[in-house]
Amino acid sequence: MQSADSPVFSYSMPGVATVGDTPHLSVRGLAAPSRGSTQTCVWRLTIAGGTPPRFGTVDHEEIFHVLSGAADVQLAEDLHHLAEGDTLIVPPDTTFGISNPHDASVEFVVVLPVGGVAHVPGEESFTPPWAQ
Repeated sequence: MQSADSPVFSYSMPGVATVGDTPHLSVRGLAAPSRGSTQTCVWRLTIAGGTPPRFGTVDHEEIFHVLSGAADVQLAEDLHHLAEGDTLIVPPDTTFGISNPHDASVEFVVVLPVGGVAHVPGEESFTPPWAQ
């Protein structure tokens, strides 16, 4: 599948200002069961500058690799500063939140096993649509 044919999902956090019409998160689904993958989901994640963290957990290991830009990650009790070329491995059921306090967007490639379920406080558990 060509990247241009991949679905794009956008999300803006309720009550949090955006810069112009740019959503807080933009996700381009690359590999998932709906696109032929049977074991691994892969997507490209863009987080706009000035985006605060959204905390939650995932029931499987999730891997984030920074393609460009920089971000801060609260992973359990630890704060990590990520830059281009860095990789973050989030263990299953570990609370984390990614923020982008910078002006420029940060872009990641993200990997999650098929069937991964996200848990965000105050919301129903869900499998992200780009991982279905």
